[in-house]
Amino acid sequence: MEPSLANYLALSGILFTIGATGVVFKRNALGMFMCIELMLNAVNLTFVAFSRYYADVTGQLFVFMVMSVAAAEAAVGLGIIIAFYRNSVSIDVDDASLLKN
Repeated sequence: MEPSLANYLALSGILFTIGATGVVFKRNALGMFMCIELMLNAVNLTFVAFSRYYADVTGQLFVFMVMSVAAAEAAVGLGIIIAFYRNSVSIDVDDASLLKN
């Protein structure tokens, strides 16, 4: 038996909720970064599910664009995290206000 659209959307909603909760409650920059990536993957799953349900490739094209933006975000985000770690030897986001000076 093949999973229905509702099953894919439920899984995507669960993944997105886990990611959003992690972004709100995490204090570690890497943990927050991974939760943002989890949220992007949940959106990609939704795009692919609707693309397959409606037999249209538009959703898959959106997934390609989201993955491109996520790759650029990963490169820039990890660079900022590494620079922040080198300056403060911590990746706690509460310490980020020290970079203002």
